[in-house]
Amino acid sequence: MPNLMRSPLLNKSHSMSETDLANVDLRDCDFSFEENVTQRDCKRPRLADTATESKKTDIRTIIREELSDVLQSLQSQQILRLDTLEQHILDIKNTNTNIETTISFLASQNDELKRKIENLESQNKKDKEQITILEQKLEDIQREGRKKNFEIKNAPRQNDETRETLIDMVKTLSKTVGCKLDERDITDVYRIKGKKGAKSDSPIIVETSSAILKTELLTMCKAFNRRTKQKLCAKHLGCKSNGDTPVFVSEQLTIKGARLFFLARDLARTNNYKYCWTAFGRVYLREHDTSPVITVTNEAQINSLMQKT
Repeated sequence: MPNLMRSPLLNKSHSMSETDLANVDLRDCDFSFEENVTQRDCKRPRLADTATESKKTDIRTIIREELSDVLQSLQSQQILRLDTLEQHILDIKNTNTNIETTISFLASQNDELKRKIENLESQNKKDKEQITILEQKLEDIQREGRKKNFEIKNAPRQNDETRETLIDMVKTLSKTVGCKLDERDITDVYRIKGKKGAKSDSPIIVETSSAILKTELLTMCKAFNRRTKQKLCAKHLGCKSNGDTPVFVSEQLTIKGARLFFLARDLARTNNYKYCWTAFGRVYLREHDTSPVITVTNEAQINSLMQKT
């Protein structure tokens, strides 16, 4: 058998045989077992492990520092953004405040304008009503001033025509129709100044001494036209030239009355009204013999009658 190496139990200076083992005092032996065991257990760390651990520690530190820097940078950016947003919000608030102030001002101005417009419309309505009343009063005054007058339309103008010539024409007309007028019954007579270049002669206005006399003359003229084939013409006035020129005798109307009479005649022709006439400065319509008489007072009434048909 090979020799086995044994740990020395005794001092290296002594060499003992087996026979001497029995006489060996164990207390005299120098044991180093525990020491050897302790030395085995307390091994020195490896250099590689230490380097790795140190490296890991350094990496963690670097990562921690980088994360800290990144977080600080993000925090700074967020603070800057929040400050910017806060400033923008303040600006928006100020703008909204200004807008609200402006809107409130404009709303108050709008209400003020509305009130003014309403007042103006109300005043305009009152003014129109007042104008209508005044126009009607003026129409009544003009109608009253012309109640004694009649006019002769389309009478040929005579050479060297004078007031006496016109009086003679009126007297000849009255004799023709059977209603004799003396010179004292004619308060005034004149020919209206016509427009330059007019094709027809301007009317002759005759003012009589009374409305009754005027009405009687107009009635006789209508009767003459009904009973004779030849209607009233220039020769019935004593005109020697253009004797066959037709003439028309009617009461003198106001400007408004003449306009209404013109529109009423057009309505009568268009819608087959049987009668259209004037009396005492007013215009009348009648559709047939049994229908009611319509007094024409304004153009709107004529337009309404036109639409009904």
